[in-house]
Amino acid sequence: MTAVNPLDRMWDRGRVSFAQRRARLRSKAWAVGQCAVAAGVAWWLAHDVVGHPQPFFAPIVAVICLGTSYGQRLRRVAEVTVGVAVGVFLADLLLQLIGTGAWQISAVVALAMSTALLLNAGPLFVNQAAVQGIVVITLVATPGYAFTRWLDAVIGGAVALVAATLVPRAPLRRPREQAAVVVRRIARLLRAAAESADDGDVERSLAVLADARSTDQVIRELQDAADEGLSVIASSPFRRRHTGHVRQMSELVEPLDRAIRNTRVLVRRVAVSAYHHERVPHAYAVLCADLADAVDLMADELASGRMADAPEVRRALLRVGEGTALVERVADLSADVVLAQIRSIVVDLLQITGMDVLEATDALPPPRQ
Repeated sequence: MTAVNPLDRMWDRGRVSFAQRRARLRSKAWAVGQCAVAAGVAWWLAHDVVGHPQPFFAPIVAVICLGTSYGQRLRRVAEVTVGVAVGVFLADLLLQLIGTGAWQISAVVALAMSTALLLNAGPLFVNQAAVQGIVVITLVATPGYAFTRWLDAVIGGAVALVAATLVPRAPLRRPREQAAVVVRRIARLLRAAAESADDGDVERSLAVLADARSTDQVIRELQDAADEGLSVIASSPFRRRHTGHVRQMSELVEPLDRAIRNTRVLVRRVAVSAYHHERVPHAYAVLCADLADAVDLMADELASGRMADAPEVRRALLRVGEGTALVERVADLSADVVLAQIRSIVVDLLQITGMDVLEATDALPPPRQ
């Protein structure tokens, strides 16, 4: 076996890591642009429209409120805006009465956090009240504008509130697109397992197993995409009509998670059988390849948004399920596990087509004894 150069391995990992970082930036591009525009608009409103000479808090609050995630955006806007406004106002008041210094900062932090807690605020509200109080007590305002800085915070929050309702359709498409990625990964693993089962190549089967063990990331990305889609629905009144579709996509996470776990078990058993030179029956490898074809068809339907009405996918899965009942059984543990996992994956994927778990289980005829 040829040794892999450590530098080549590091280069490959670096390329993968950079690709992942680039994909992350691309997925957050809208949020970054939204924060940038909101910060500029908040400054313009406070500086040019309202007439504050240094509206420091307006863009700060806008950016903190929006962040780069869609989760609980409206609540975050409210908490940050009120928290900053309270902290800034109290700090401005104390600054006029007691001036600035070490003990004055302690007094402002204590008063701001206590007030926030008395208002039954969340941790974000409490922290922002304290932090912005410190900023105010250490940065002396322009003469004549001491009590206007809390208004800058309100302006920033108002801009963030408007911006939070404007979201693109991309987060609504991501759950469907990511579900298609997961399904294609399952198809690829099944096809590779079928080839390994047929030729008994130990090295190939171990490489497929290593690939299967790296699938947790795609499921996490699917869950994140589903959560983000639901957050968009909750924060934007302009996207409420997509609620049913996004919820339907979020319900795919659990059966797809089970399907990919069952695929890992199948791949591991094929690798074990290859290692021990136990040949899996050719008919089982054919079933595995047929299931991969059906799964590829499902991925195409998911990617195109036609999964809600795709009876051919269900028929293809049911044909594989019927095939598992017709093949001849052999007295071998590895073969039994492979056959059982094929049936389990079919049941998992039938749920993607709209069947519940009991319907999917009953749809498969019992295997031959």
